[in-house]
Amino acid sequence: MSYDTPEPFTVDIPERALIDLDERLRRWRPTIAIADKGSWASGTDPGFLAELVDYWRHGYDWQRCQEAINRWPNYLVDIGAQRLHFIREPGTDVEGAPRPMPLVVTHGWPGSIVEFLHVVEALAHPERDGGDPLDAFDVIVPSLPGYGFSGPPIRDDGSVGPIGPRAIAALWHRLVQDKLNYRRPYGAQGGDWGAVVSSWLAFDHPVKEEKDDWTSGVVGLHLNMMGLRPGVDLRSTELGAAEKAWLATMRTGLDDKTAYQRIQATRPQTLGVALTDSPVGLAAWIVEKFRDWSDCGGDPASRFSMDLLLDNIMVYWLTGTAGTATWLYRGVAEQKPRALPPGQRVETPTGFAAFPADLAPAPPKEWIERAYNLKRHTTMPKGGHFAALEEPGLLVEDIRAFFRPLRFGAAND
Repeated sequence: MSYDTPEPFTVDIPERALIDLDERLRRWRPTIAIADKGSWASGTDPGFLAELVDYWRHGYDWQRCQEAINRWPNYLVDIGAQRLHFIREPGTDVEGAPRPMPLVVTHGWPGSIVEFLHVVEALAHPERDGGDPLDAFDVIVPSLPGYGFSGPPIRDDGSVGPIGPRAIAALWHRLVQDKLNYRRPYGAQGGDWGAVVSSWLAFDHPVKEEKDDWTSGVVGLHLNMMGLRPGVDLRSTELGAAEKAWLATMRTGLDDKTAYQRIQATRPQTLGVALTDSPVGLAAWIVEKFRDWSDCGGDPASRFSMDLLLDNIMVYWLTGTAGTATWLYRGVAEQKPRALPPGQRVETPTGFAAFPADLAPAPPKEWIERAYNLKRHTTMPKGGHFAALEEPGLLVEDIRAFFRPLRFGAAND
């Protein structure tokens, strides 16, 4: 079936898939634990994993999550050969005011649309929680190609295979302009891969003013992780002290946390077999990242409920996309060029929210300004990599504050 225009979509997982999952969980074979006393030093703590699996079997309710997803309007659409899933919730209209600005919010790995289910209402309907309706957005939350309810990535030649974040950014622009028919400026927001995709979106498709009118394009970019490196030669560029210190930390301090990137970029096919066949293996692979990259003090249960962890894992498991999701790491390795062109930066006005417990320390402002037209920089008091889940209030308010002065161009359809 072809979806030339967005067609309503309802998540409806068949009962047989849940029965199959329960059977696999029942037959789970625990591994022999390394004697690190449950410190997570060698990977996911076996004790925590056993508790998660027990809850998965006896306490978890997928129907609750399915209803939470279906609460918002879901759609499928084909852009060329690429099938995309997205949520779109129109924002509150205010009489006499500009139409709500479209805002494309993009997840990363190992996240999913589940990350944003908790903030769609606040972004689209701020007045429902005491906010100003003039801050409303038309919220668009796509599933990355190969993730969740989107189809597997499709290359330019029509074959199935990894594609990079710049190609995904082009799909996002076509989604907004061609499939949703927006003829007004829109915003982009993201962390993790969402930051990379959103950055390329702003670089390749900035808003332009033509004859006192505005074309459809990115008018503002909000990030909670830096998506692109500056197009500078580190051998000849004079760096500040804060930049030098940060770069030294990045070179030496992330090997332990980023080893997964290497295997997902080089052997996604092999890894995908295990992740697609074993729900417990998939859970172990993902929950470790939620523990290591969040502001949880080493205990993921202190920041995320079992339900929330499993909601995200279930989107990967029930759609069979645990393998294809890792292809993005191969896709970015094949993308040419991977970085900004020398001497160029993202000129779209940019806001950056620095959460202290992210996967990597946030770069200093001077470094961000080499790659982006930085207009707002917020040092958050708490929170980590999964900002929309960990600190939704802080993130939403920062997004609202950043986009307020940029909304003047959104009045033109």
